[in-house]
Amino acid sequence: MRSPSSSTGSTSTGSSTAGGSAAAFGLSSEARNLHWLLTNLVEEVPGLLSVAVVSSDGLLLLSSDPARNNAPTVDNSSGPKGSSADLATIVSGLGSLCIGASKLMDAGPVKQTVVAMEEGSLFVMSISDGSLLGVHATPDCDMSVVAYHMALFVGRAGHVLTPELRSELRQSMESVR
Repeated sequence: MRSPSSSTGSTSTGSSTAGGSAAAFGLSSEARNLHWLLTNLVEEVPGLLSVAVVSSDGLLLLSSDPARNNAPTVDNSSGPKGSSADLATIVSGLGSLCIGASKLMDAGPVKQTVVAMEEGSLFVMSISDGSLLGVHATPDCDMSVVAYHMALFVGRAGHVLTPELRSELRQSMESVR
């Protein structure tokens, strides 16, 4: 698969591409690339119900919810209340709790949190700037495959998630509301 940044540089007129959809047009190449990475994560990893990237201050930046950014096409009906906004809230709260526990225990930065439940799993992984990647998955997902692909996403996205890009992503999410 090619990322949108590896294309020939032509501008699309709104049709769906590997990098997202009409909602992603007008965004910078870095933002389109992050949309493409999220789409790729959702499409390649079996058992994902909902995915959200949350800023360090708890704001939703990217989502697998088609109603939010039209990038990934995943059925969120069995996700937390069917909403990536709900997942973002959960991820932000869990991330904050784990960071507090890490500080109290003097255990260093939190890298990953996994909550295994009877009817699903929740994964939260830190991104270099304090943002978080959260994934809600089915109970029968292969946890090691999910964690591996999350680590790939974080490795690819972490270095480009600048304050300017976070601001652009927040604005694009707010314009969908």
